[in-house]
Amino acid sequence: MAETTNTPETSHRKELIGLVVSTKMQKTIVVQVERQKSHAMYGRVISRRKRFYAHDEEQTAHIGDYVRIEETRPLSKLKRWKLAEVLRRSALAPEVQEAAS
Repeated sequence: MAETTNTPETSHRKELIGLVVSTKMQKTIVVQVERQKSHAMYGRVISRRKRFYAHDEEQTAHIGDYVRIEETRPLSKLKRWKLAEVLRRSALAPEVQEAAS
């Protein structure tokens, strides 16, 4: 008889870690992901930034939080990512951020 092993499901979806830069839309956050790349000719390390729209169902993320997002099916014209977890909260409380804006 063949023996089956129960292995935990591993997701084959892409994951990124970035900084939340906007929460002005309903259930949508804008996450800025920064990566470092070596210049092809000169070898200098340069920083590249890209912004991703991610779905935040419970609206738990706030500006300044570091979050992990994962790839998902297309949810709208621009949203292809969803919030997986909040890794580190920002120092400012959400009420203080809204008052400052």
